[in-house]
Amino acid sequence: MTRRILITGASVAGNTAAFWLGRAGFDVTVVERAPGFRDGGQNIDVRGVGREVMRRMGLEQAALARGTGEEGTVWIDGQGRVVARFDAADIEGDGPTAEMEILRGDLARLLHDAARTHAAFRFGDRVERIEPDAEGATVGFASGRRERYDAVIVAEGVGSSTRDRVFPGENAPRWMDLTIAYLTIPRTADDDRMWRWYNATEGRGVSLRPDTHGTTRAMLMIQQPPGGEQDWTPDRQRAFLRARFADAGWGAPRVLAALDETDDFYFDVLRQVRMKTWSKGRVVLVGDAAWCVTPLAGIGTTLALTGAYVLAGELSRDRDVASAFAAYERAMRPMVDKAQGVPKVAPRLMNPQSRLGIRLLHTALRVASNPRLRSLAVRAFARPPLEPDLSPYRTLPAHHLS
Repeated sequence: MTRRILITGASVAGNTAAFWLGRAGFDVTVVERAPGFRDGGQNIDVRGVGREVMRRMGLEQAALARGTGEEGTVWIDGQGRVVARFDAADIEGDGPTAEMEILRGDLARLLHDAARTHAAFRFGDRVERIEPDAEGATVGFASGRRERYDAVIVAEGVGSSTRDRVFPGENAPRWMDLTIAYLTIPRTADDDRMWRWYNATEGRGVSLRPDTHGTTRAMLMIQQPPGGEQDWTPDRQRAFLRARFADAGWGAPRVLAALDETDDFYFDVLRQVRMKTWSKGRVVLVGDAAWCVTPLAGIGTTLALTGAYVLAGELSRDRDVASAFAAYERAMRPMVDKAQGVPKVAPRLMNPQSRLGIRLLHTALRVASNPRLRSLAVRAFARPPLEPDLSPYRTLPAHHLS
């Protein structure tokens, strides 16, 4: 009898796992609390082994075709003058701007469209309780449904409520002392194809990035210790940003003016998810729910794609659920551990508190952008991850869990 898999969360990791497990012959249901598929979101990139997963899905070229069109990164001063410039075309390999630079929603849409031919999707519902036992798990949903599954995959993201329900008190987050607000704002004639990064005093930053949807993707950043701001209401978060960025200069007034108009506002206090184990019985975590490395690591999307692929591959091999989960964790831990090694000093260096600190940062960036030194700077930015061996999963045959 074909075994049933529940995946909770329909973004990058959830859709990738649904695609591979459904194609391998499992009966897959994906539940997502949002009322419909969530487009939108900011720039993400796919590098290294993540590109290989996209290639095996037959989606690599489609993802490249849907890229943001970003041509590189510039740091600017308060008058909008370029301080340091890194053109992607002049960099061998992936620098701050990767070759596969795409919006989160555009990538998730590609993955969802591919997965929905292999899995059933149910939007507007969520997991409220899980009752695991030796043979599987009984899941209760907010809709009142009660269903039985052989395994449950939690792909809900950094703030996963299902993770906290199944693994109470087991997440020991590592706070990165950086708060970021993301939103989409109207494009203006002055916007170009570069990622523009501006630093203000008191650890504040404003960045504007291009897209191919006729808009601009904005970020407001504050380097400070966490204060529970991620749990505030959106109205309180917006008021907080208005107060903190009122005198920041450059593009801050433009971004603040769009706060009430955008329908794509996301606010987060960056923290890594640190779990001693990613599985318990018939429940397993993947993606940010398991290991959120934060955007500072630069490979969060690559990890989501790779982890979901490895998990599906292990479940599709001739082994029981516990063995599959253990093998998946062994394969992915080295890559995750290295990605989580981002030093906490990094946000402080990139978001200085004082004018002197900003001048020192700009000087360092100006030197690093020198053509003779640029390759060394890029190599320092793009540390090669400890990628898992994907050769055991080149073909994922139809298989039935035991």
